[in-house]
Amino acid sequence: MAKKEEKIKIKLVRSTIGAPDKHEKIVKALGLTKTNRVVEHAKSATIMGMVNKIPHLVEIVE
Repeated sequence: MAKKEEKIKIKLVRSTIGAPDKHEKIVKALGLTKTNRVVEHAKSATIMGMVNKIPHLVEIVE
């Protein structure tokens, strides 16, 4: 049987207004558009690296 993929929910908790352009691009790449929106991604090194770059803007929802 195929191994079930682990999922992670990411929530945008702060606005990107005033944030560096690089951080805005990361937020957009994660699929977050507005504050308090939640997106779900597969837990991978790529996604976790993006989240670790902007911990002040997002939080992981359990």
